[in-house]
Amino acid sequence: MSTLQPLADRGKTGSDSGPDFRHVRVWLFDLDNTLYRADCGVFTQIENRMTDYVARFRGLPRAEARALQKSLYRTHGTTLNGLMELHGADPDDYLSYVHDIDLSRLAPDPSLIAAAARLPGRRYIFTNGCRDHAGRILSRIGMAHLFDAVWDIRSFGFAPKPAPAAYARVVAAGKLDPRQTAMFDDIAHNLVAAQALGMTTVWLNTGSDFSSGAPQDSEAPHHETHDLPQFLASIRI
Repeated sequence: MSTLQPLADRGKTGSDSGPDFRHVRVWLFDLDNTLYRADCGVFTQIENRMTDYVARFRGLPRAEARALQKSLYRTHGTTLNGLMELHGADPDDYLSYVHDIDLSRLAPDPSLIAAAARLPGRRYIFTNGCRDHAGRILSRIGMAHLFDAVWDIRSFGFAPKPAPAAYARVVAAGKLDPRQTAMFDDIAHNLVAAQALGMTTVWLNTGSDFSSGAPQDSEAPHHETHDLPQFLASIRI
């Protein structure tokens, strides 16, 4: 996997020694913990509200609800999918509840905005969250104008990452050539199916509890970074 340039090089754009992305014309970005810092507390709020929802919906003590939430995530890709498939949950009720959060700690990152703006071709959001939540986030961080569309959990019948069907539907919906597509995600195993299709993959290793940790060698993404703005500024395009 590629590594970052020294911090002293931050701000340089597309150096001759940077990772080669000259073949890429479509850019897929995860949203949560990818386009904003994982330590800002936004996703912690979402996860806490997931637990609260499971506790209320299933009538469980909070500790049991959290254990069930984590189990559903592991077995069904998202807590929502598990609640829908096993317990008949209303997805709109769930999504509106868990995304009713405080975004006041989010602010535009000029370096990320500039780095994303220079990317040639089309840019999309590919998230297991909902479109309304994505819209609020993108507006708050000043990036709504940079993306051609948001593909959310509703877009493809609630098939979530990392299910291969979700990626196949993205490719079909956008008429994408995977060989000319790059995907960025903070969860390493969400990149496995993308890489199998031929996409160039970039793992944003945030070190957070929400990331799956380091991938196995056989499933390692092509690139790894701890600093998305710097990485985007360094690549050759």
